[in-house]
Amino acid sequence: MTSPSGDDSGDNASGDDMGLLAPVSAGSDAEAATGDRAFLQAMLDAEAALTRAQATVGLAPVSAARAVTAAAQAEQFDPRSLALRARSGGNPVIPLVADLAAAVPEAAAPYVHRGATSQDIMDTAMMLVASRTLTPLLDDLVHAADSLADLAAEHRATPMPGRTLTQHAVPTTFGLKAAGWRSLVLDAHARISAVRDSLPVQLGGAAGTLAGFHAYAEADGVPRSDPGQHDPGIRLLATYAHELGLAEPRLPWHVLRTPVADLGAALAFTAGALGKLAADVLVLARTEIGELAEGAGGGSSAMPHKSNPVRATMIAATARQVPALAGILFGSMAAEDERPAGAWHAEWQPLRDALRLTGGAARNAADLTAGLKVNSHLMWSHLGLTDGLLVSERLNAVLAPLLGRDRARSLLVGASRRAAELGIPLEEALRELLDESDEPLPDGRSPKDLLPPARLRALTDPTAYLGSAVALTDRALRRTTAHKDDPR
Repeated sequence: MTSPSGDDSGDNASGDDMGLLAPVSAGSDAEAATGDRAFLQAMLDAEAALTRAQATVGLAPVSAARAVTAAAQAEQFDPRSLALRARSGGNPVIPLVADLAAAVPEAAAPYVHRGATSQDIMDTAMMLVASRTLTPLLDDLVHAADSLADLAAEHRATPMPGRTLTQHAVPTTFGLKAAGWRSLVLDAHARISAVRDSLPVQLGGAAGTLAGFHAYAEADGVPRSDPGQHDPGIRLLATYAHELGLAEPRLPWHVLRTPVADLGAALAFTAGALGKLAADVLVLARTEIGELAEGAGGGSSAMPHKSNPVRATMIAATARQVPALAGILFGSMAAEDERPAGAWHAEWQPLRDALRLTGGAARNAADLTAGLKVNSHLMWSHLGLTDGLLVSERLNAVLAPLLGRDRARSLLVGASRRAAELGIPLEEALRELLDESDEPLPDGRSPKDLLPPARLRALTDPTAYLGSAVALTDRALRRTTAHKDDPR
């Protein structure tokens, strides 16, 4: 629809976001569900549903509801014109209402936006956009969790070095690592599911009292109902929520921003959960490690040989952005009066960006986990990089009861240093120190008699020191759904 002012703003090219700087979400369902036209359609859906709801409770003729619903099609309106004209009133609902009223028959025009305030429509549209974005996001989380379950089951006993503070610590299994990633993905799914199911409509009128709807009811001669559950404003609120498939709030939430804060928190958690997966992949896919690789890596503009872990990179970028965006949403909770100046306005773009980024990251996570290559032979090989130092904890547990804790630790510290300085296996260094020791044990035996060669060799085998890794993996895989009451 052309701007009533005649402003030549129909050319949207200068205002379109083509995703040039957002490869995380470019071409994704999340991008499509959060674009300007999608948001415009959500506002129109909110307006049309409001007229239908009023028709249902006797506050508008059915013919008006049908006319508004028929006219509420985003392709009939000009987003760029609305954006430019929004400057005068501070939000795009004001010019949209004017355009929508002009698009319906004259008899239906008075029932467009009747009794509502701009924030009712903006907030409801945000919830609709969020709901429509979260549905494919949840599907992608399920796909990622399923792929991780397969990886965890296949590699439940595949040993690899556990790393703490960047260094080899004790052995673990890749299955346990994948099961941990899956647990985070399922936690994210549970939070997003709970938030999606609780997304509410917004309807309060000018100051959250629904008084405008009472006034129109009186003016139209609609009989007053008894207070309580038959209150016309409450009835309208319930009907409005039903029309849109959103939750009915107990109170208008113009300045009670729990829904937005909960949504921001769930998105930030999800971005962080996927970010943990990405961080591990980025480390383990390094050239000098190579324990993992993306199934279809990305190229380089300068180096033809490279296959970059681009999906993990894009997920990592999301994990660094969404918490900051959620912080803006939390900051907007400090909103004054019954409707604030600036607080809810500040939410629109950060919330859209958070939805878009997290949805894109979930898509990338689904692709990444489905094609992840596990180089188990390198995991095995890297267990030997420290020549047995990886299992010093196990040796300490065996020697402490025999030598005493302090003497056992001193012996192992010395053996570890000797192994590192001479480039020899820990088994050999420990054997040398035991042979050199002339201080007898309490029972009179020589220290070198403590650990026969075969026993020492077995104790320094990293593949035999996996603890409960396999059992923990199996237990984690018994979690088959993503609801909050699932067994962990």
